[in-house]
Amino acid sequence: MSTWNSRGLRGSTLEELINNTNEFYRKKKLALVQKIPTPITPVEFDSSTKRITKAFFEKDSTVDYIGVVQEVPVCFDAKECNSDTFSLQNIHEHQYNFMKEFEEQGGVSFLIILFSVRNDLYYMPFKELKYFIERTKEGHAKNFKYNELNDDYFLKSEGGALVHYLKGLEIDLNSR
Repeated sequence: MSTWNSRGLRGSTLEELINNTNEFYRKKKLALVQKIPTPITPVEFDSSTKRITKAFFEKDSTVDYIGVVQEVPVCFDAKECNSDTFSLQNIHEHQYNFMKEFEEQGGVSFLIILFSVRNDLYYMPFKELKYFIERTKEGHAKNFKYNELNDDYFLKSEGGALVHYLKGLEIDLNSR
């Protein structure tokens, strides 16, 4: 069983940006995407702050977000990286398998990665993630570098969408 503590707050800024973007997309009737909560069982509780200080994850989570964009089912996970090297250990096997099966069912899976040292957001299509994971089986390091990424998939804020992942999705769909 995994334990939750202050590490669970990593990525909370990115998730807040994505949640705001999802609300913007919903109001514009562009997409309906929701955050999937990870079920936890509290173990310790600080009554003075009314906060859970220690908990166990009840089961492995799948992805952070799931929904539909203009009749296209989507699922994605939000990851944060504080260097130019992203460790593939941040992608758990059960998450990868869920995204793979989602793609096999006709959906679109992807990651949104915040490279916090550069303040850059990246839309990683599942096929790119799969490439990086597959090459580890050939002895490559279990990571990828910022400079290996496709410039077309870097995201910019646009028109009220703080993490405008629909741009990445459009490129992804057009490349299939």
